[in-house]
Amino acid sequence: MIELKDVSKTFTLHNQGSAVIEVISDVSFTVSKGECVALTGASGAGKSTLMRMIYGNYLTQSGAIRIGDMDIVQAEPRDVIALRREVLGYVSQFLRVVPRVPTLDVVAEPLRAVGVSAADAQERAAALLAQLNIPERLWSLSPTTFSGGEQQRVNIARGFAHTYPAVLLDEPTASLDAANREVVLSLIEEAKARGAAIIGIFHDEAARARVCDREIDVGRYTPGMVA
Repeated sequence: MIELKDVSKTFTLHNQGSAVIEVISDVSFTVSKGECVALTGASGAGKSTLMRMIYGNYLTQSGAIRIGDMDIVQAEPRDVIALRREVLGYVSQFLRVVPRVPTLDVVAEPLRAVGVSAADAQERAAALLAQLNIPERLWSLSPTTFSGGEQQRVNIARGFAHTYPAVLLDEPTASLDAANREVVLSLIEEAKARGAAIIGIFHDEAARARVCDREIDVGRYTPGMVA
């Protein structure tokens, strides 16, 4: 479902004499349907950079990143947008939403984008928000007013609202208490059971051991890093 082949990334520091920094080089691995793979490595190894490349936020200097039948390195922007809407979900560490949009609509939006009716989308959103212990009295408010942990749970609910065939998770259990951590891990297990291919960054070793089938040490592909 997900395949990376000989993927490399550099950054050019234009305010530092156009110095070129090689971040990762020649990354190759695959993720099958129903599999969860953890990206591991020391801080600065390039885990988050690689995640953003897979999502198409960062350009790739060389190689191929295939999600299903699409190589997003070569794809047109409109095709990447369609892929994100229908196939590739992403739960980042930060919730970015339009201010003043109610939380229920924020969570329902990915379903509305793929043609689900407003009633059905809101029903699914409400179920997820309840499962993640967001009080119903808050659903009509913008999540921008919430605490960090509440925002993270809204972010997770939004990321799991649509049954994406492929999912990227960047620290999904960060800032969560034990009860909500358990809910998130259960959602990941349910996604795997329905056949989703998942790539995640988990600093929580117990969570990683529970839901991940194997690990990719990004340090192996980082120039100057000791794997």
